Amino acid sequence: MAAPVVAVVGGGQLARMMSPAATALGVHLRALVEDAASSAAQVVPDALVGAASDEAAVRALVDGTSGDGSAGRGDPAAAEPADVLTFEHEHVPNALLEQLVAEGHPVRPDAAALVHAQDKIVMRRRLTELGVPCPRWSELPDHAALEAFLASVGGTAVVKTARGGYDGKGVRVVHSAEDVADWFEAAQAEDGTGVPLLVEERVPFTRELAVLVARRPSGQVRAWPVVESIQEDGVCAEVIAPAPGLTPELARAATELAVRVADGLGVTGVLAVELFEVPGADSGAPTVLVNELAMRPHNSGHWTIDGAVTSQFEQHLRAVLDLPLGETTARARWSVMANVLGSAHADLAAALPEVTALDPGAKVHLYGKAVRPGRKLGHVTVTGDELDDVRSRARAAAAVLRGDAPDPVRVTSGGAR
Repeated sequence: MAAPVVAVVGGGQLARMMSPAATALGVHLRALVEDAASSAAQVVPDALVGAASDEAAVRALVDGTSGDGSAGRGDPAAAEPADVLTFEHEHVPNALLEQLVAEGHPVRPDAAALVHAQDKIVMRRRLTELGVPCPRWSELPDHAALEAFLASVGGTAVVKTARGGYDGKGVRVVHSAEDVADWFEAAQAEDGTGVPLLVEERVPFTRELAVLVARRPSGQVRAWPVVESIQEDGVCAEVIAPAPGLTPELARAATELAVRVADGLGVTGVLAVELFEVPGADSGAPTVLVNELAMRPHNSGHWTIDGAVTSQFEQHLRAVLDLPLGETTARARWSVMANVLGSAHADLAAALPEVTALDPGAKVHLYGKAVRPGRKLGHVTVTGDELDDVRSRARAAAAVLRGDAPDPVRVTSGGAR
């Protein structure tokens, strides 16, 4: 039987982490990468260099040819058309995806679903139609609309660019229209390149949660345990699975909400639903509001590589190929994933002897990226039975990779204590 070919747009760490899962499943992975030294290009032999916005490059990815029409390299499967096109980021022109679908190429998630992860205004409109609880929000045609919204929510709100923002980019806490005067000016660009704005209430949340679900075209859905994510400057720094102290009732409600979103938007593949946990009215039970969506493997699911029966990357491949989905049960009572955001090391591999000696039980994942301040360079996952122990070990290992001085620990055969 010929290996199925999955084409993925994007050359970052998410495409890189699909590679081991594809190898295990016997799937041929082909990636469209930004440059030959990108994170995914280092481990995916069948990698084409090109931009996600370049129609010729995307078509070459789907068809199995290089940009000049010659066959791909290596494995004969490299010259075969892809069985399905998927993504590690959302920044792909929707019109092109619609054309590919019309020509008979499976695209998963398709353009009709993906637009909800590309455009926050489209997302908020649809979630509101579905009755999904969200922060109060409004489109922003002008300064007056923002000032009126601010007056209705107590003077402080969050303004977002409708497209292109991620990891804290394209988001500002504002107190007046002047705080985003430059964004209004850019949004009204006469050349049509302006990005619309929306405003949301600043939610008094107690913590951030995330639910990852996977859905296949047949409609089968599986969800992993609800997790807590800890942010630093708008970037995910740590994930705890499952979310500590979460009541069974709220965990069930959050999961059911994520499944409703996946079904309502017609998602195929992994969907990450980021949530705010907010106190209940009149000291009642806490509830959740949907903050953001991502239709791909997500940072909040990296713990699944080492902590769940089926990782988010394997599950995404299963889903887009319409294979039965894998079990999502956690392998340990607790899993903690700590991101490595920037480093004092010029090369993180130089810290491997120290971090592996510090904690033989810590699972280290490096992304092969050049070091820049605050950049996601890798992550560490630790699993175990005691949350405080697991969390401190994950933090200590990540600190070594960042070049920080870790908290004093005692190393045993099982790892740091």
